[in-house]
Amino acid sequence: PLGTTVMSMTAFDADDSSTDNALLRYDILKQTPTKPSPNMFYIDPEKGDIVTVVSPVLLDREAMETPKYELVIEAKDMGGRDVGLTGTATATILIDDKNDHPPEFTKKEFQATVKEGVTGVIVNLTVGDRDDPATGAWRAVYTIINGNPGQSFEIHTNPQTNEGMLSVVKPLDYEISAFHTLLIKVENEDPLIPDIAYGPSSTATVQITVEDVNEGPVFHPNPMTVTKQENIPIGSVVLTVNATDPDTLQHQTIRYSVYKDPAGWLEINPTNGTIGTTAVLDRESPHVQNNVYTALFLAIDSGNPPATGTGTLHITLEDVNDNVPSLYPTLAKVCDDAKDLRVVVLGASDKDLHPNTDPFKFELSKQSGPEKMWRINKLNNTHAQVILLQNLKKANYNIPISVTDSGKPPLTNNTELKLQVCSCKKSKMDCSATDALHISMTLILLSLFSLFCKSFP
Repeated sequence: PLGTTVMSMTAFDADDSSTDNALLRYDILKQTPTKPSPNMFYIDPEKGDIVTVVSPVLLDREAMETPKYELVIEAKDMGGRDVGLTGTATATILIDDKNDHPPEFTKKEFQATVKEGVTGVIVNLTVGDRDDPATGAWRAVYTIINGNPGQSFEIHTNPQTNEGMLSVVKPLDYEISAFHTLLIKVENEDPLIPDIAYGPSSTATVQITVEDVNEGPVFHPNPMTVTKQENIPIGSVVLTVNATDPDTLQHQTIRYSVYKDPAGWLEINPTNGTIGTTAVLDRESPHVQNNVYTALFLAIDSGNPPATGTGTLHITLEDVNDNVPSLYPTLAKVCDDAKDLRVVVLGASDKDLHPNTDPFKFELSKQSGPEKMWRINKLNNTHAQVILLQNLKKANYNIPISVTDSGKPPLTNNTELKLQVCSCKKSKMDCSATDALHISMTLILLSLFSLFCKSFP
């Protein structure tokens, strides 16, 4: 405002301050530059205060050649009379910026084109602002005030150019809307001074045209889930998939194909999407994870070029009793003079799930003759113990054992436990050079008796 004190000048005189020899008066000798007025400032001759003496309209930083004024100030003693001595100094006055110019769009309407399904910057909005660059009075803040109900667009300020970068942040769908109109306003970081307001030029319209793109078909639902028993017959229908083309205005057809079928169990009808089996589904396959088999299928439209969608199928396989239990270990060793005739603890396992696994039933094949050589005792649902009934001669014996699971119907595994009877001396077991294979002495005697009978009818 007119009369604002800008700064104060002070001069010192070494003469007696009680005399006119030190009575000082101040004056402006020169102002640089001299525009827009050669007398922008006045200095109080007695106090040295420099004040503005022009209308605030002239003290406009944006209208000046330079925002810096230099005043040559003279101090004269003897009360300013001509006979006084003088000293001079330069007063430098910088005109600071105030936010007295709102930003204004360079156009009332901007145009942008974007392909559906694409994100990123689509147009830069340009503004002009006469305030000091790189200050809060110049830096722009953009806001979308209309046309963005789905929050598909965002706008940010480019810090170097002050432009508004309008971006698509949620892909647009041509089939829903091919055109969008946004109303955008721009303001400064700093508030405008009280007598300045934002005008119509601080708002602009952006017309956005969405271009159609051939989009891939979409499976519904995705992923798809189904539950089937393993071992269902080859050719069984697993499921019929459903894929639709988002390009509803193009009236395209869809064909289906297998993309990833790790075990090679499945096929799909290319026209109607029916998935069937080409092999037996096996829950115990290494391609099945946590009872779930996963395959991928493609839906391909007839566009130019064609577009593809991918669907995921999860088949949960229910267990069927299709695995016999296995026995471990299959080899045991014992000394021919052992005092402890508990030969080995056998365990059984089954790849199936309950109730098609344990409890297992352990049995020895029937031993012929009066002299039984061994027996088997069940310890729990999964383990049994083989016990010799007497010491045996050094030899290899095959003990026939059957183990049966609890499935319905149950499955039985007939196997053999190889028993090596070894000589043991000084805590060393020698199993080499064993006699010929023995089943049991009673079985050998029975075979010899049978041969004898056949020779003499």
